[in-house]
Amino acid sequence: MNVNTKFHGEQEIDKDKIIHFSSGIPGFLDEKQFYLFPIEDTPLLSLQSIKNEQVAFIITSPFAFFPDYEIVLSKEVIDLLDIQSEKDVSVFTILTVEEPFSKTTANLQAPVILNLQNNQAKQFIMSGSPYITKHQLFSSPQEQEEK
Repeated sequence: MNVNTKFHGEQEIDKDKIIHFSSGIPGFLDEKQFYLFPIEDTPLLSLQSIKNEQVAFIITSPFAFFPDYEIVLSKEVIDLLDIQSEKDVSVFTILTVEEPFSKTTANLQAPVILNLQNNQAKQFIMSGSPYITKHQLFSSPQEQEEK
């Protein structure tokens, strides 16, 4: 199956790897099927809508940038995604990409939870957590230049 993408042009995809958001993503409730495309030579991925080529999110593992990040899933999310084991789960954070890239932020308050066994996913909004929707991905531009 071929899809048109926002960042990668037309791509052939494996139907078995389509990710299903039964409730859509907040703000994009009609977008229920997505596909993950790696972004070359980075820890970033594009979460691309199958239906609308203009709907794509840049995501990454929050643990790549925030090693102390903690998440506790609600029973509702565990049941909805039919999660049987912690090892079957991948966690992603949606980025707000800025120019320059050093100003990019991560939404740690609402991670995307993916059950790798059945490709069911949900953006889980953690109420009452210490996390916010715009955590600086990098400490400072100067620190990034030193790396």
